[in-house]
Parts: sequence; C-alpha cells; structure tokens
Amino acid sequence: MSAQTGEKAQKTGDFRCEKCHHSTHVTEGHEIPKCPKCGNGTYSTRVREPGNKSSS
Repeated sequence: MSAQTGEKAQKTGDFRCEKCHHSTHVTEGHEIPKCPKCGNGTYSTRVREPGNKSSS
C-alpha cells in the first residue's frame, strides 16, 4: 500500500517514506504531509497500526 502527500489517512499509523525510510505518524482522517526529513511525497508502507500484529 502506498500513500501520497495530500491524501487523508484511512487509518492511524506510521507512514514510512519511500525515499529515506523515515517514519511519520499520521492520525486517521488527517492529511498525509511531505516527509519531514527529505521532503518526499510518497510513502511505501504504513507500520505500527493499532491492532496490526505485523509491525515492522
């Protein structure tokens, strides 16, 4: 699952930047920001979702 800057998060979790792999926490319903570390606008995966056992 990839996510783009400007989309609204479907679930609360940490989004991992596709470019630098920095994790950014976003709450459900809030807009996904650009990566604060490198400014990239694409996130490859969402990790550490509440209730998700496969946190990586």
